[in-house]
Amino acid sequence: TKQLRVICLIYALVFLVFLLFVAFLGYCLYIKHIHMKYDHIPGPPRDSFFFGHTATFWRIMNNDENIYDKSVEWAKIYGPVYKIYILHYVILGVNCPEATKEILMSSKYPKDSFYKRLSNLFGQRFLGNGLVTARDHKQWYKQRRIMDPAFSSLYLRGLMGAFNDRAEKLMSKLTDIADSKAETHMLNLMNCVTLDVIAKVAFGVDLDLLNNSSPFPKAIETCLKGMTYYARDFFFELKPTNWSFINEVREACRLLRKTGAKWIHERKTAMGNGEDVPKDILSQIIKSAGQENINNHIIIYFSNVLIHFCICIILGQETTANQLAFCTMELARHPHVVRQEVDDVIGMKQDISYDDLGRLIYLSQVLKETLRIYPTAPGTSRELPEDMVIAGIHIPGGCSCFFSPYVTGRLEKFFKDPLTFDPDRFHPDAPKPYYCYYPFALGPRSCLGQNFAQMEAKVVMAKLLQRFDFTLVPGQSFDILDTGTLRPKSGVLCSVRHRNH
Repeated sequence: TKQLRVICLIYALVFLVFLLFVAFLGYCLYIKHIHMKYDHIPGPPRDSFFFGHTATFWRIMNNDENIYDKSVEWAKIYGPVYKIYILHYVILGVNCPEATKEILMSSKYPKDSFYKRLSNLFGQRFLGNGLVTARDHKQWYKQRRIMDPAFSSLYLRGLMGAFNDRAEKLMSKLTDIADSKAETHMLNLMNCVTLDVIAKVAFGVDLDLLNNSSPFPKAIETCLKGMTYYARDFFFELKPTNWSFINEVREACRLLRKTGAKWIHERKTAMGNGEDVPKDILSQIIKSAGQENINNHIIIYFSNVLIHFCICIILGQETTANQLAFCTMELARHPHVVRQEVDDVIGMKQDISYDDLGRLIYLSQVLKETLRIYPTAPGTSRELPEDMVIAGIHIPGGCSCFFSPYVTGRLEKFFKDPLTFDPDRFHPDAPKPYYCYYPFALGPRSCLGQNFAQMEAKVVMAKLLQRFDFTLVPGQSFDILDTGTLRPKSGVLCSVRHRNH
């Protein structure tokens, strides 16, 4: 009867509420268990029992502040290891050199679950299970072995022509700006030139972004910003006000993957037809993959890996562009520190050789000091599968450890007057920083393209210093914008003038 159905429905609802209450109570007990397990480790007070320090992160992100400044503050207060909670997850901020060496230099500590979230962005495939995100060491190693030949020192020597050519296009653009006595955002120009370089030397594609418009730079920025919110805010997708931005992120992911797939397919087809193809990074990787003697199933898989690599390499240009912009900002404040060396080594010649880069010793120090204060990739994390002791504190296994060169680079205990720009810290005779300076990470999972990036940065900065004076427009901010990578918030607005030699 109708009454019986109503009674059954009520009982079902009561039972459902009871189950939800039991699940809620069980979750509360689990959180309490986690707190009891890790509360002996120092750390800031939780914002709430359930959400831990989530409210602090939300507040920082909503104010467009740099979350790593809060990490520096916590490191100063709580020492070489401190804990933070996100729901039932425990993350340890580690700035102990010995623990950094032990964990990052070993392959037995896998990347943590944070990297699983980067495989997709809001349901759209992003980095997949590629070099950045693969947690299984054997799987990662297979991919790394395929890509290593494309970044060998012998191969990188052959890229000097492309580095010079793209840097010359930037110099031409700056000449027009200097002639018109205009002001320009150096970050925008650096983004264009680094993306031009990577498109040419990696895929044989001429984008010429300094003279042509392209959706690429905006797509990269949108993906990085989306990555930041997706990885740090578990509830971001539930807010209707964010849905429009989420759709933009999905479209940006589709654009990057579609373009990467197109370039890869065209190259594989051309190589299969015996056509002459550029001896670029993409050709090197396809050639290396062929030497792996793998079956069709793996070839399909490797095709996906190439697409992931395409995205990773494009995202890699962003970090180099940010480093160049930060370097320009600091040299505009300290213009005397490196010009003489550039004049002595490069003189008035237009093409910079590979051997010239080796003689630009002080410029190398400048670039290293830039990355100490402004590491554009500000951190990495690892899973701790078993108990260990860090700085005399027993750490139960099962948590994540976060390592940040931004934090260690700004601590007085590692670098005297850490906010002072002093390239002499990296003089060849100066003591080497002991596992507190790692802008490209450390160990087997260190950045594959770090030599590529620093060669490119040297060529661009040497030409810039050779030909132009640049001064910062007064009144702009020197704040740092956290969009997954770190970039200068102001965009480094400069007045550019021709040098009088």
